[in-house]
Parts: sequence; C-alpha cells; structure tokens
Amino acid sequence: MHDIFQTFVEQLSESVDAKGLRDALVVATASLELTSFAYLFPSPRPNRGANLISTYPQSWTSHYLLQRYEGIDPVVLNARSRVNTFRWGPDCGDLQMSNAQRMLFDEASHFGIRCGFTIPIHDHRGLFAALTFASDERRPLLFRIIDRYERALQLMAILFHSHARCTLAEGGVVDGVRLSRREHQCLQWAAQGKSAWDIGRILGISPRTASFHLDNARKKLEVRTIIQAAVRLARSRPSGFR
Repeated sequence: MHDIFQTFVEQLSESVDAKGLRDALVVATASLELTSFAYLFPSPRPNRGANLISTYPQSWTSHYLLQRYEGIDPVVLNARSRVNTFRWGPDCGDLQMSNAQRMLFDEASHFGIRCGFTIPIHDHRGLFAALTFASDERRPLLFRIIDRYERALQLMAILFHSHARCTLAEGGVVDGVRLSRREHQCLQWAAQGKSAWDIGRILGISPRTASFHLDNARKKLEVRTIIQAAVRLARSRPSGFR
C-alpha cells in the first residue's frame, strides 16, 4: 500500500489537467481492484455545472451531467449533509428515495452502477465534493476491499480533492486574458521574483509542473518571456480568483 500511495501522490503532483488527475486515480485504484469510480465536484458558482472525473461509461456521465442529476441524486444529496462515509445499493444503506430518484438508480443500473461506497469531502474553504466507488454486483467484492482499505481511500480522496480543486477551479484575468488558477498562482509568485523551483516548493508541485503553468501563462499573454508575463500581471488590475 505504501508504494501505491507514494506513486499516487507523485502522479497527482505532476497533474496539470483533468486527464492527469483521472490517470493518477485510475492507476492507484486499479492496484486495489477498484476500477469504477466517480469524483464529483459541483461548482460553487450558481448556474454552473459540476466537474466530474470518472471511469463510468461516458454515455452515462454525459447523460447525467446534461440532465443535472447531481441536483436530485440521493448519493450526492446524502454526501452533502454528512461527513462520514456510507454504502448504498439495493441490499444496503439507508437512502430514502423519491420516485424520480428511484428512476435515476434504475437508469444507472443499466450502466453497471448498482451499489457503491461514497466518501463525502468538505474542505476548510466550504467546498463540497464526493468520491464514489461503484460496482454492478448486488453483494460485491467491492465492500470487502473497502473494509480493508477504507482509511487509506479516505486520505486519497482528500488529497485528490485538494489537487482537483486547484486544477479545475477557474483562475484570474490579466489584461482580459483568463488564466487557470494554477497559471495565475504561479505567475503571481514569479512576479515576486520566485523561480520555478521556489514556486514548486510553495505550491507543493514539482518545478517542472510550475514551469509548465508559467509557460502556458506566457503563451496565453502572447509575450516572449516569463518576466514580460509577470510585468503584465503587475500592471493589470487584479481580478482575484473566481
């Protein structure tokens, strides 16, 4: 488990987009024989959709997001109101469901999602997310695996959310150009004279990843050097993170 966790942390620190985050979690959970998962991070801004990183069938996740099912999904609603992990499915759990919610579960079962284990995540910024591991079995091996690795999975979920929150969150605007949150953070530190190595230490990412974000910011601002990008940031009126 130590090697799995260490590799997971290293891959997370190198992730620069949703695909990188997904790949890190795929590798770690596959080593534990958990192949079906969904991380849901509803946008804190009104009228914005949810972020979803998942190995569920794409036809189901696309339909789920299009229908805004996160607003009625009993698993999500339950995770919002509690901090403890919970199990759900036809033979376990205590989810109270309306007819519409039962129909949602029926739809999900056609895509191999019959029962699962959910980890609610409520961070110190008041943001909510949930990581769910699912199975298409009624009495699955899933729960035996959960019994063995539950505490490790909870820690992995918290770390995953911490990285996803920064990677997926919207960033700031510099002279009318929108930068990602990480790009904006790295450029802010660069404007204070910090090197990529320094920025990596400050943000808990590798120097290579810091350089990647700085170079992306430079390209978006259409300047030749990081120093020129930092100057544009300094001269612009800060808009803050949104």
